Amino acid sequence: MKRVALLIGLMAVGTLSVAVRATQQAPQPKVIEVEKLKDNLFVLKGGGGNTAVFVTTAGVVVVDTKNPGWGQPILDKIRELTDKPVTTIINTHTHGDHVSGNVEFPTTVEVITQENTKTNMAKMSMPSGFPPSTATQTIFEQNGGKGLPKRTFTDTLSIGQGNDQVDLRYFGRGHTNGDAWVIFPALRVMHAGDIFSGKNIPLIDGNNGGSSVEIGKSLAKAADYADKKVDTIITGHSKQMTVADLREYAAFNDDFAAAVAAGKKAGKSADEIASAWTMPEKYAGYAKPDPARVKTNIELTLKELK
Repeated sequence: MKRVALLIGLMAVGTLSVAVRATQQAPQPKVIEVEKLKDNLFVLKGGGGNTAVFVTTAGVVVVDTKNPGWGQPILDKIRELTDKPVTTIINTHTHGDHVSGNVEFPTTVEVITQENTKTNMAKMSMPSGFPPSTATQTIFEQNGGKGLPKRTFTDTLSIGQGNDQVDLRYFGRGHTNGDAWVIFPALRVMHAGDIFSGKNIPLIDGNNGGSSVEIGKSLAKAADYADKKVDTIITGHSKQMTVADLREYAAFNDDFAAAVAAGKKAGKSADEIASAWTMPEKYAGYAKPDPARVKTNIELTLKELK
């Protein structure tokens, strides 16, 4: 009887172990949350950066395509919103959580980026601070170059006309050296990408030309452009914001750079500046600062100030 009981117990443990392994190995469903901003403009959240879907008379313009494996879920969700084909992808910058889904779209889809982003996407140099799951430096090579941009712009570009027009602008270095701002003028909406990912300490990608010194100036230029033209700003990873929020974020980044410059002038090291820096009271509603990111941005600022 004892042997039978032991055998039954071992079988139960084995069955449980198999079940646990199956649960751990089972792929998680890719859930996309849809937020309708206008009758023909939607924000798709989940799986990486915020994706915009703009339905025009000729087809669908998609802004940013999330992490690897999320291109098809984006296409599936678009089919629930419209029967029109995707004609255009605009990538706001080079990072894997915004561009990797490109490879899952049809080859007929035109991909557009700022010219520096095209260069960055070809090498896909990822900054420190990104989880390994977004390190997709070989994804375009693995797909024979599919998904890389063939059309670029330097400072300005407009596609479409009338209510279907989309304006692309570059206002300078920030998160990277190729941050594109995407404007839907008829709808008074702008997509900022990760140069304005939310109210937080920004991730500055120095490997891809980002600038902790210049980001505040670039954000202020974007705010000046958007003033009286834009009501709603789609952020890179947070909720929608206003032009007033954008202008405040520009000031926040300028204040951060000024604090680092003052510390440098006083002869302080990066560690000393980081230990002394606290979130200014007027930005109390911002996300809790990540100490590692604060120090990284201070080190980058000091390097730029040389």
